[in-house]
Amino acid sequence: MNPKPVLRRICLVAAVLGLVVAGAVPPATSPQNESLAQAYKIISSKQFVDLTHSFSPVTPVWKGFGHATFSGAADPETGQPYIIAKDGFRASFYSMVGQYGTHIDPPAHFDPNGMTADEIPPKQMILPLVVFDITPMLKGDPNHALTVADIKNWERRHGRVPAGCFAALRTDMYKDWNANPVRFERYPFPAWSFEAIKFLYEQRGIVANGHESMDTDTSKSLESEKWLLTHGHWQIEAMAHLDKAPATGALIVVTWPKPRHSLGFPARAFAILP
Repeated sequence: MNPKPVLRRICLVAAVLGLVVAGAVPPATSPQNESLAQAYKIISSKQFVDLTHSFSPVTPVWKGFGHATFSGAADPETGQPYIIAKDGFRASFYSMVGQYGTHIDPPAHFDPNGMTADEIPPKQMILPLVVFDITPMLKGDPNHALTVADIKNWERRHGRVPAGCFAALRTDMYKDWNANPVRFERYPFPAWSFEAIKFLYEQRGIVANGHESMDTDTSKSLESEKWLLTHGHWQIEAMAHLDKAPATGALIVVTWPKPRHSLGFPARAFAILP
């Protein structure tokens, strides 16, 4: 083997590294930045699916909270709302409970010592997505709750639920959100069973879960919701368009504002399809 070509490559790499350190080569050419650029190029070429409802003063909400009110933000000195013609700008004022529309339930929603929404690590806000579709079962059982047996049947078709993922429950309830709000707010409704929630977190190591309904389960004590929130987990409620996401292979991105010590807030969730 001729060592000269190898030595020339080593010298070339050393020279490039020296230029990078010296600042002569823009940071964008570094391996780390190049990998992020490549990742963005791949992601931006994919299809995005919005998993979030828009919300308004007539949005479905738990009767114990009541509907939001929207108004124009007003000058505190005059009480008059700001308008573009007079002030050059306008702004909105919102009054609503944190658990409104598509929203985040952090552990502190049920746990006095749990994480608040602002304390959830950003790395948990982009995760692999798995979707359990129980719509075929709803024809015979309109209020079917996902079971451990359902999960294992899903795994036989799609492989083991990956640790570190976000698990979503597709029921197609979201289609009633605007079209038939009374039906959307019905009780009971298709949901998670307590055993399924425990299995996914304890045996499969999921990070978070989400669903189209406004609650995790239909038990009087909300045992599934209470268990997951009091065990350090979080969830997204009132999701939409899960019928447009595949069973596996997509990523989910979930974001929400960051009020200090937040017990819940409207969220924006979307899927990046494979």
